[in-house]
Amino acid sequence: MRVYLGSDHAGFELKVHLANHLAMQGYEVVDVGPHGYDPDDDYPTFCLHTGDQVVADETGLGVVIGGSGNGEQIAANKVAGVRAALAWSVETAQLARQHNDANVVAIGARQHTLDEATGIVEAFLNTPFSGNERHARRIAQVAEYERTRKLPDLP
Repeated sequence: MRVYLGSDHAGFELKVHLANHLAMQGYEVVDVGPHGYDPDDDYPTFCLHTGDQVVADETGLGVVIGGSGNGEQIAANKVAGVRAALAWSVETAQLARQHNDANVVAIGARQHTLDEATGIVEAFLNTPFSGNERHARRIAQVAEYERTRKLPDLP
């Protein structure tokens, strides 16, 4: 599986760690950037490009990393077709995949140790979408809005 990694300066160390760790686990890692530490860089560029590459690769997943993961999740979700979830535990990472078929996970590097963050990312990558009809139906509703920008009728 291909895994796309993007970060800002706050997530740079974790991104480098994950790139090495995941490659050793057999993943095909694509480092979207940054490729060097810059304390003044901005996360949107890297998160938007990460999301774009994930959407173009139907079998790949993405990881966006910043200080909290919040802005990174927001930026990635601006790319049509991205379903980015902020995960702060193994369980939230698993649920993002099982219930939401998330294709990008956002991690806050300042919120976790390297080992904790690695466990969260591994849980995300190793958990499949449940395929449950109610979850698929909800994902389809969001995708339809994304495609048409027409709000669904209220019940």
